[in-house]
Amino acid sequence: MNKRTKWMLAAILTLCGATVVSFGLTACNNAHTDNEESTAQVESVELIRTSQSWDGVELPDYFQGRPELVAVKYVFPVGQKLGWHHHVAMNYGVLVQGELTIIGQDGKTKVVHEGEAVVEMVGTIHHGENRGTKPVILYMFYLSQKDLPLAVQHPDIPLE
Repeated sequence: MNKRTKWMLAAILTLCGATVVSFGLTACNNAHTDNEESTAQVESVELIRTSQSWDGVELPDYFQGRPELVAVKYVFPVGQKLGWHHHVAMNYGVLVQGELTIIGQDGKTKVVHEGEAVVEMVGTIHHGENRGTKPVILYMFYLSQKDLPLAVQHPDIPLE
């Protein structure tokens, strides 16, 4: 199974899990293919379940009002650094290629490896960089609201 297929399956399983939790439905448990002759089973692997960001801080309560779900694919070339920023909304993702280093302004560091899930910091300034040998491909999912920025940039803080 190629990486794109794995990501798509992970996204579908995530959405199915959210549907089950949100609406009490069991549709994902009864899913089957149109090809009834197939004996292959859907494999479900929970990548992460937590109420904390990667640095151990508890996530905030949900916003009041209508949610806006956003999915973003990020590609970090080798050696690329993303500027200092913080997130207003909760977000998490799956790294499908490479190795991403996330550095908090307080010096805490997290290295995310291929195939791992990560829950980002909320309200805490940090940045990411590709210190690896191949491009990083990261899919992030934001639990936001209309007109909220996905990230607030801090260009006044220099990168080293």
